[in-house]
Amino acid sequence: MAGSLNKVLLIGRLGADPEIKQMVNGKSVARLSLATSNTWKDKNTGEKKEKTEWHRIVIFNEGLVNVVQQYVKKGAQVYIEGQLTTRKWKDEKAGIDKYSTEVVLQGFNSSFKILSSKNSQIESIQENDTSKSKLPDSETPSSSDLDDEIPF
Repeated sequence: MAGSLNKVLLIGRLGADPEIKQMVNGKSVARLSLATSNTWKDKNTGEKKEKTEWHRIVIFNEGLVNVVQQYVKKGAQVYIEGQLTTRKWKDEKAGIDKYSTEVVLQGFNSSFKILSSKNSQIESIQENDTSKSKLPDSETPSSSDLDDEIPF
């Protein structure tokens, strides 16, 4: 194989509010706990079953960190693209090496989209932004004026 691919795509819900921290270099990092669930019907009992996986998400992209900090809360459904990374760290109490596997969003190989918000905060912000016009009421174009200028 000439190359390799390390890409993770997840759609899930946040299990807690994002944690925003300042790094030593002054930049911010966001840490998220993302749940993905599979549901199925048990063949023997007919009972509905569910299995949830928890994923550690770390966002280094400054722009995405700002969006997460302002608009994302526990329960929000999000789509992420990132890379799987395992980091080694020392447990000071036990004096042993430990490992954490995380999905890292950094640079151009990552993506973050808010699919829904538990409290509809995102939808209301988008509605407010589109309903506010910079033109005074007397200069606001009518809907028929706008129809003529749609480029598609």
